[in-house]
Amino acid sequence: MIDEKFPTEEVHAIESNEYEVRLAKVHELRRRGIEPWAENVAVDQTCAEVISHYQENDATSYTVAGRVMTMRKHGKSVFAHIVDRSGRLQVYLKIDRVGEAEFQLFDQFIDIGDIILCHGSAFKTKTGEISLAVESFRLLSKCLHPLPEKFHGIADQEIKYRQRYLDLMTNTQTRDRFIARSLIIRTMRNFFDQRGFLEVETPMLHPIPGGASARPFITHHNALDMDLYLRISPELYLKRLVVGGLERVYEINRNFRNEGVSTRHNPEFTMVEFYMAYQEYNFIMSFIEELFATIAQTVIGTTNIMIGEHAVDLSKPFDRLSPAQAIMQYSSITVEDLLEERIDITCATHNIAYTSLSYNKKVFALFEAVAEKQLINPTFIVDYPLELSPLAKKDSKNAANAARFELFVGGIELSNGFNELNDPLDQADRFKQQVLAHEAGDDEAMHYDADYITALEYALPPTVGVGIGIDRLAMLITNTWSIKEVILFPALKIRV
Repeated sequence: MIDEKFPTEEVHAIESNEYEVRLAKVHELRRRGIEPWAENVAVDQTCAEVISHYQENDATSYTVAGRVMTMRKHGKSVFAHIVDRSGRLQVYLKIDRVGEAEFQLFDQFIDIGDIILCHGSAFKTKTGEISLAVESFRLLSKCLHPLPEKFHGIADQEIKYRQRYLDLMTNTQTRDRFIARSLIIRTMRNFFDQRGFLEVETPMLHPIPGGASARPFITHHNALDMDLYLRISPELYLKRLVVGGLERVYEINRNFRNEGVSTRHNPEFTMVEFYMAYQEYNFIMSFIEELFATIAQTVIGTTNIMIGEHAVDLSKPFDRLSPAQAIMQYSSITVEDLLEERIDITCATHNIAYTSLSYNKKVFALFEAVAEKQLINPTFIVDYPLELSPLAKKDSKNAANAARFELFVGGIELSNGFNELNDPLDQADRFKQQVLAHEAGDDEAMHYDADYITALEYALPPTVGVGIGIDRLAMLITNTWSIKEVILFPALKIRV
């Protein structure tokens, strides 16, 4: 569907006319016995191979297929560029090489956007471009619409996301970005596999939403006549597996949260969650540093990345700060301003509603307001308030805090991890507190999961767990700061 905001009426008319012209070509081709959408053919060679294998005076024949992206006609010859999965190749048709009938067929019926098969030998043009001298060609798939010349401006973003295939056709940066995303996931899998982790799959449909504080999507199972929830996190199922003896597990899959859409949030997103028995969160922070450095080195060839205009070296240890330390480092707020007797005044100065918050929550609210967006360099925020961590173990040094961290890079959260609460009595009490919060109007509070409590009663070993947002990690590695740029089909409002 053409985006109604993008073309002018004049462009609409041109595209409509072009569609009719190309459709007429389809009818004429069929009249001549030529199928515009041919039977499948096996093509084992690529554009990149033609270029990489080229040697002067080599008579090797190649057969490649690709989409026509440019075309220049010069009387009895045609230069065109085709693109396949490997890249771009110039093809050259000359009437005395392919014959007059085939040349006229190409000249009259092949358009930009068509997918063609070409057979010929490689040569180098006067300008030094390795090209394919076509001896024969075949139309494989007719394109009925003209391709967009380029994307620019806000209106074009609609076409870019709604018709991602056009973006992939015409924008090599987009294609490279999604290739990088795929390599990030592959590297991550290798990293975990090499360290004795087992990849698993857990349910997407949950009878009880849990594992994170978020508003779930609700659906209904007709045969069982029961409501189910799209999962907001696989956490509670993965920890059941650790109870069962799978001591190192990870899952890369979708989560769903019924929340707003922004440059950082999509209601359907990809995460990796992993759990490791007999380790703790200080160890796992170093583990994540190694993981991020490995991904960057593998995907882009260096641990030196750009975050906007900022250069960051992922091979260096990440900063580790408490919320209070981050506040003082990234604002004019002093240690005196954070004293319990002055915290209300400090919150009011920064327009933070504080009347119902505990002291630790007030400090954390200040952190979110004045420091979070300034954490450009990778920074682990530790000493989280226990009230904000219903599934985390208490910090052995301070019972008011959780043994937890969150990793921020470029001003956004990329990872969350903590020592898992394995005391079933404590966990049951915290679930009860969450139920009270839900009854008081907190739509994101967790439900009471009795089956999970039973699993804990069979003994969960000391375990650390981590979640990493893969969409945001792809943003980091590709220096792209809208989540819609790294999700092939982001959530968009349906047009009426």
